Formats: sequence, structure tokens, C-alpha cells
Amino acid sequence: MRKLPRLLLSLIYPPKCPFCGKVLDQGEEGLCFSCQRALPWVEENDARAVDFCDVCLSPLWYRDGVRDGMHRYKFQHGRAHSRLFGDLMAQCLQDRWQEPVDLVTWVPLSKKRLRARGYDQAELLARRVGQSAGLPVRPTLIKTRNTGTQSRLGQEDARKANVLGAYACLPGADLAGKRVVLVDDVVTSGATLSECAACLRKAGAQSVVVLTLARAK
Repeated sequence: MRKLPRLLLSLIYPPKCPFCGKVLDQGEEGLCFSCQRALPWVEENDARAVDFCDVCLSPLWYRDGVRDGMHRYKFQHGRAHSRLFGDLMAQCLQDRWQEPVDLVTWVPLSKKRLRARGYDQAELLARRVGQSAGLPVRPTLIKTRNTGTQSRLGQEDARKANVLGAYACLPGADLAGKRVVLVDDVVTSGATLSECAACLRKAGAQSVVVLTLARAK
């Protein structure tokens, strides 16, 4: 009987590829075969440097269908896409980082942005990464003040200034000696992730691995 509601939902709201929006054909799971072949995958040895981080890993480049998919996820109530996106990120982590990991955490939204959106896109990704990779997930950071949208700031110095002091570790967060995976949706200049990683380091984290779905060039 439990399968019946799911079947009805799939008929009313057929699953779509989060990147191109196409209704998935039989045999396609999560994303369509066309996107699976055509998406701009980041090469395995092409890692990104971010201050205070050991490495920054992303399975995809932030362009074309990836940008469209992220827009659907964040701004068109596409929270269900976190499942596929998180699985892609978890696979990227497992393939490209061989060191032990103690916990997964995320770059948090401000309370104001969270109320407006209804969900924290980075938290959903982190929780799916943890579930897929078999790792514990914990909140460790808080955003202490609202900031302007980073994507609207062109200069790297302006982005760094925008997030300076905007994050802090949660009271009582025990990170001494911990090896942490820090999750966000996209890395552009790296200013936000660097600021968050610095907080984790100050709280005693032994290592910080940044993991995002996509990376902007």
C-alpha cells in the first residue's frame, strides 16, 4: 500500500533532471543520460586552493546546465535535488580524498535568509553527503550578521571584506583535533569558505576539506 502514494506522486509530478529540466525516461535515475555525458566534470587532479583549507573539491564546473540546476535548487523550491547533488559530492570526496574524516559540517545561512528560503541549501547537501558517505554530520558554525550577496561583488577584496567576521563557531563546538569536511553549494572567490575554515581552525580543527557541488572559474 505504501507504494501507491509514491506511484501517484510520480504520475502527477514526474521526476525531472535537475540540470536540464527534462522528465526522466525509464532507466534514468537522478539525472538524464544526456546530462550525465555532457556535464562539465572537473578533472580529478584539478583541485582548487582556498585559504585555511587542505583542499577544495568539486565534481562540476559552475556553468551551463550546472548553473541552471543550482538556480532551481536554491530559488525554485528544488530542495529535493539535494539528494542527487549530495551523492555526486560524496562520490567526489570518496574518490579524491583518502585521509580519514571525523565529521561533515556546512556554511550556514543567516536567520533572515533561512526564513525567506525555507531551507538551508548547504545543510541539505551536507546531510546527504554524510548519509551517502557514512559520516556524522554536525552544525558547527553560525552566521553572526547579514551580508550582501557575494555574487554581486566583482572584486575579490570586496568579497573578503563582505564576509570578514560574519561567521563564528557555535558555543561548545568541540573541534580539537577533528578532521572536518566543510560543505557549500558553489565556490567562486573562496572568500566565504576561507572565512568559515579559519573559524574551524581557530576552534582546533586538525584539517578542513572544502566540498562543493560546483566551482566557478
